[in-house]
Amino acid sequence: MKNENIAVGLDIGTTKIVAMVGKKNEYGKLEILGLGKAKSLGVKRGVVNNITQTIQSIQHAVKEAEAEAECRIKKVVVGIAGQHIRSIQHSDYISRENPDEVIGDKDIEKLIGQVQKLNMLPGEEIIHVLPQEFKIDGEPGIKEPIGMYGSRLEATFHVVVGQAALIKNAGRCIKDAGLELSGITLEPLASAEAVLSQEEKEAGVAIIDIGGGTTDLAIFKDGIIRHTAVVPFGGNVITEDIKEGCSIIERQAETLKVRFGSAWPGENKDNEIVSIPGLRGKEPKEISLKNLSKIIHARVDEIIQLVFSEIKTYGYENPQKKLIAGIVLTGGGSELKHIKQLVEYITGIDTRIGYPNEHLAGDSSPEISSPLYATAVGLVMESDKNQIKGAVPFEEIIAYEKLQEEEKKIIEQKVVENNPISPSVSEEVKSEKSERVHINLEKDEEVETEKEVTTTVDKFEKSFLGSFVRKIRDYIEKQE
Repeated sequence: MKNENIAVGLDIGTTKIVAMVGKKNEYGKLEILGLGKAKSLGVKRGVVNNITQTIQSIQHAVKEAEAEAECRIKKVVVGIAGQHIRSIQHSDYISRENPDEVIGDKDIEKLIGQVQKLNMLPGEEIIHVLPQEFKIDGEPGIKEPIGMYGSRLEATFHVVVGQAALIKNAGRCIKDAGLELSGITLEPLASAEAVLSQEEKEAGVAIIDIGGGTTDLAIFKDGIIRHTAVVPFGGNVITEDIKEGCSIIERQAETLKVRFGSAWPGENKDNEIVSIPGLRGKEPKEISLKNLSKIIHARVDEIIQLVFSEIKTYGYENPQKKLIAGIVLTGGGSELKHIKQLVEYITGIDTRIGYPNEHLAGDSSPEISSPLYATAVGLVMESDKNQIKGAVPFEEIIAYEKLQEEEKKIIEQKVVENNPISPSVSEEVKSEKSERVHINLEKDEEVETEKEVTTTVDKFEKSFLGSFVRKIRDYIEKQE
């Protein structure tokens, strides 16, 4: 059987749920094996508000990804967002018992474990504890303490916190969809993993992920996460504004935004008109593209101003905190026409659109390389980094089932050879058991558990040969 690591990411967004299956190729690039997506019906602003609908959407996306990747998805790394997410800065330290030994992973884990025991506000729990800089015996500015000597290890941490109940709701949806939750990652961190280079993280960069329900921000400097924030507005509020401003239905508003929308009103002329079909035989509605752009501009301007205030809170004007690599826009909202120019105009910071294609294999489809799937790609990369085998190929499952069938035949043959039993007696026992069950079902009563009858198979299982066969079976399972 193959022992390759197939990674799976599940992006539970406000507008869509995406299941993505991938693996690293021989060149270290991510090869996407399958993509499944479904309309997100039970999520609002990054938070699950309808368990049943969310489960159905997850199952639909997963089934689609399984069919394309020809594998069975078992474990997923999930992205989390929402206005309940907040971050804090915290410093902590440990005193080492033996300073003559070098600092190792256990010391770092002990320090992180100590931070994870922090008392949060009622109903909150810690999602991430991200070390920033270390101090050893008061010496600051140490990025990698492992291998060094010291008696006191201190560090500053970026701690990401969220509402426990909301996180558990997402976890329940995944479990009820028949999946195992193998990891939770903050969505802007996943997006950053997919679209940012290490050089940008070192130089100083702000990534803005404009999703359907929220706009997420993550700031990196000197290769370290420095600030995270979630703004509770995204592409959906822009669509809602168009719907109300133009008196049309939501589907038409979304189509207008995607096909004709612009974040810069000066781009459109007064005589540019688009015609929308009327409802139930009514006359078509004519909408000015200039007015459409004004509606979009007003809301996008508000979202960018809110994000920019978070960048100011970080203190980007400080020379030591300068964002030399500028701003990177990603997510579905970044595909809006002229949004890059608007962000540069508002912030005065160089901006580019972030595509996840840098980490993808060369033959990846243009659809997957879109900013729309940046978070999903990042989640698959996170799953691969942590060596989480999220899926099993169908060929492995078939081979395993075939092996079990052959094993069963060998056992049955050994039973017959070592303990011959009269076929008529065997048939009599079978018919007696089936008759009992039949009677119970007819009476519509629960089938009671009867005292075990010692059969030939039971005797074989307890025998030396049965023990030997079990050991072979256990060995085969471990090899798989």
